[in-house]
Amino acid sequence: MKKIVLLATALAMVSGSVLAADLPVKAVKAPPPAPFDPWDLAFGSAIMNDYIFRGVTQSNHNPSAAAYFEPRYNFNKDVQVYIGTSFESISFPNRAAAETDIYGGIRPTFGAAAFDFGLFGYLYPGGQCFNAGAFPGSGIPGSELGCIINGSLPFNGNVAKRNASFFEGYGKLNYTINDNWAVGVNEYYSPNMLNLGAWGDYASITAKYTAPATIFGSSGVGLYVSGEFGRQWLGTSDAFYGTGPGTPFAAGVPEPSYNTWNIGVGFTYKVFTLDLRYSDTDLSKANCNVYTSDYTTRNFSPSFITPTNPGGFGSNWCGAAGIVKLSADLTAMTNLK
Repeated sequence: MKKIVLLATALAMVSGSVLAADLPVKAVKAPPPAPFDPWDLAFGSAIMNDYIFRGVTQSNHNPSAAAYFEPRYNFNKDVQVYIGTSFESISFPNRAAAETDIYGGIRPTFGAAAFDFGLFGYLYPGGQCFNAGAFPGSGIPGSELGCIINGSLPFNGNVAKRNASFFEGYGKLNYTINDNWAVGVNEYYSPNMLNLGAWGDYASITAKYTAPATIFGSSGVGLYVSGEFGRQWLGTSDAFYGTGPGTPFAAGVPEPSYNTWNIGVGFTYKVFTLDLRYSDTDLSKANCNVYTSDYTTRNFSPSFITPTNPGGFGSNWCGAAGIVKLSADLTAMTNLK
């Protein structure tokens, strides 16, 4: 009897195993991949003790505030197009209310090489014209109705057009060597720099070292060191900035080309960056006055008198400067999810 029971139990176990093997197995589905959203939005703001552009102050060495807004569209992970606008507070020779920038371009990436090509427009609304000789009908480029006459000219006699707006085409390459090092080259060209009537070409090289993320332990604070060396070439201005009838440069002044450089250290935490930077150029005070038409300078010296700077005033707008900048930079896909 015991043998019969054992045999029946064994048959039941084998039969159960066969039946279980015949049952369909329920597939475990992997979660669907997250949908690719090609749109993104970058935006941010900054405050700084001095707004320096290619070694030259744009804010008369006073504090400045800035903000930007940049919609982006990604065709894929390697190709992005974008448009943007930014705003900066300034102190310009023509007393413009602010700087308003409009720009757009494309950013293709090939492995470690990230390119950027586009157009950048610099607009300076609310400017005034300062030039006693630029009266209507004078034939001087930039002659405008309501141009300020002698009694209201700056003390140093420097002149400025009402409209200083201009645009540049640019190309950039940033190459990431490894997790710590990146280098870059930049090229900008304008047919009419600052509406001076002179073409402008700016080329620079950059380098950046980013410290390992653990340098400050688990605090989340990052560190980088970066620098740039650039050359700004400039052509000859139009007659608005000429040195006067009968002078060698009555038809326009050869604008001074110059070298500029900066080096600094930055600290990052989440979306915030604190950048401490030294900036300088090789422009003399006399040539700086020629290029900038600095309306604030009262710095006169016979040594500043040159054929292109007959007034003898020198400007410190192009000299050594220390910049402290605190900025916040966000993207919708990363920070607003």
